[in-house]
Amino acid sequence: MKKVLHRAESRGHANYGWLDTRHTFSFANYYNPERMGFGALRVLNDDIVAPGRGFSTHPHDNMEIISIPLRGALEHKDDMGYRSVIHKGEIQVMSAGRGIFHSEYNKSHERDVNFLQIWVLPNQKNVEPRYDQMSMKKVERKNGIYQILSPDKDDDGVWIHQKAWFFMADFEEGHREVYGLREGRRNGLYLFVLDGAVDVEGVLLQKRDGLGLWETEELTITAKQASSVLLMEVPMNNG
Repeated sequence: MKKVLHRAESRGHANYGWLDTRHTFSFANYYNPERMGFGALRVLNDDIVAPGRGFSTHPHDNMEIISIPLRGALEHKDDMGYRSVIHKGEIQVMSAGRGIFHSEYNKSHERDVNFLQIWVLPNQKNVEPRYDQMSMKKVERKNGIYQILSPDKDDDGVWIHQKAWFFMADFEEGHREVYGLREGRRNGLYLFVLDGAVDVEGVLLQKRDGLGLWETEELTITAKQASSVLLMEVPMNNG
């Protein structure tokens, strides 16, 4: 088993007034040659957007972009006429495919919004742009790992053009769980702690710490306190 540890305080940071953002991997003005992603996981941004502010219309192509609000609500608009609002407890994916222009704004003019912006490299290029969105309340469970994203349209959660699986885990203190990778040693798993503290194969992770593991088929997670964790299983060869 191989591991790479990214402590919360080691992330790239920028504050533009309207946007306070932290980057686990190289992004925008933050560049670290040792942090160019984890397999097919290319971007993991922890964004706080001021009330009424946001990202003006900009392009994307050939990327699977996942948004998960942790606080507040985020509004999306695009050049295909699509418009939606995602709230805490929901997940949205945009397959940019052959190209799309969109904007993202804090829906509230009174409170900030905190959301994770995650990019995954696709295994198909120039697909038809699309969105998928759902409430995670449909699948959530206490003291368990529940799936929120997969490559299968008919499976739990939203779906993307990649052999990747995302899960949420909500554990009470002392709970222990063994996770088996869906694609075995072909994939790796990146864990990102949203709240609390967990031990993963002897590594203590606290709020906003990240840990990548690969060349293994399973791993053990033990909650050292009440915790919420995002698990992202992705191909290590971007295939």
